[in-house]
Amino acid sequence: MSKIAHRRIRANGIDVHIAEMGRGPLVVLLHGFPDLGYAWRHQLEALADAGYHAVAPDLRGYGETDAPAAVEDYSMFKMIGDVVGTLDALDARTAVLVGHDWGARIVSIFTPAPSPEPASGGRSIGTATWTGMPRSSRPTSVCRSCRRRCSWPANRTALFVSPRWIR
Repeated sequence: MSKIAHRRIRANGIDVHIAEMGRGPLVVLLHGFPDLGYAWRHQLEALADAGYHAVAPDLRGYGETDAPAAVEDYSMFKMIGDVVGTLDALDARTAVLVGHDWGARIVSIFTPAPSPEPASGGRSIGTATWTGMPRSSRPTSVCRSCRRRCSWPANRTALFVSPRWIR
């Protein structure tokens, strides 16, 4: 298989670094904290081998992607705008979004949007969903209560993205 290609694209007013491999339907892999797109390097190769165009951007403020100085430039609205801008820069009509940790939060907000949003599907990995959970059971509350007993990050999961997840 060929090597992972790296380039910068313009998306939502910032330069976004992406790593990509393969040709075919687009799969965008969004990393968590404190990772980079590099965290998806094994999945990029597996997805490319399975016939997908796999892309892993460094999110806003991470790695080689621009890091605006203003705190308000890191809102979820801006982060989702970066994903939409990335899809536009890749000339993608549809994509499957896969996210881990912070990337999963972006996916969970982005994918329920009604058409004509460009996400054809989404998967969140290693992250609890907060919908319907009592506030005292949410991960942030649980981690505050057991801080001495568990080491950060409590929700870290071994990752392997299988192409059969993407439908």
